[in-house]
Amino acid sequence: MSVFQNLEHTKNQRKLSENEIQDLWKEFLLDKTNKKNREALIMQYLPLVKYIVGRMRVNLPSTILTEDIAGYGVEGLISAIDRYSNDKNTKFETYAITRIRGTIIDKIRSQDWIPRGIRKRFKDIQQTSRLLQEKLGRQPSNQEIADQMELPLEKVEETIAEMSKNSLMSLYDKKGSSEDGVEIIDTIKDERKAEPLEKLEEQDVKKELQQALLRLPEREKVILTLYYHNNMTLKEIGEAIDVSESRVCQLHAQAIVKLKNLLNSNSQRLKRSII
Repeated sequence: MSVFQNLEHTKNQRKLSENEIQDLWKEFLLDKTNKKNREALIMQYLPLVKYIVGRMRVNLPSTILTEDIAGYGVEGLISAIDRYSNDKNTKFETYAITRIRGTIIDKIRSQDWIPRGIRKRFKDIQQTSRLLQEKLGRQPSNQEIADQMELPLEKVEETIAEMSKNSLMSLYDKKGSSEDGVEIIDTIKDERKAEPLEKLEEQDVKKELQQALLRLPEREKVILTLYYHNNMTLKEIGEAIDVSESRVCQLHAQAIVKLKNLLNSNSQRLKRSII
């Protein structure tokens, strides 16, 4: 049976009660060599992997198999279980989601699936965008970038859309030096949640990112919020703002490029944050 089929079968598995889960964790943390408890915890939290795979699948190239993504996710879950301790001062689910995402991202990035030609053209687009931003004192439009590069507008937008699949993942990168640093998506304002207390360095990073987000066009801010906090699909977002799904993908990609350009002039640490 495949990894993804195993994830599907978790729907039929009995979910442990809160007390049962706590007891299981107590036993496992006292003796991490206990394979039975370890396997029980893995099965208990497999739905987390299914959820994250489902969220990331829509934004990844069709050449990357869902089975492979699920396998990477399970690796991340197992790593989270093995490394978790009460010292983390956070719920296991929160800790595990970060590790699962991170493992999937690292594995996919290591494959370097983006053709060299597209990667080079994207870097040229970024460089042109930065130069125009300095010249104009504002974010340039795609048409202005295309004119400067003497490329058809369609070619610029296609390149940005292709790279957006990698850029989407970069929103899960952490900022700050600690293992529990802030993820970029946590800087996108969620009206339904109170701001968590962060460490001093993380607060500084969050402030810089939030300031950059405020400078994005309203529609791009809305797309980031709907996707990352409201868990809407690209298709659902397109229906909500009355544009096509492919256009939503392009707008998302543009938002990521603009964030990178806005942050480039502020900090080398942030410069490496977004592809």
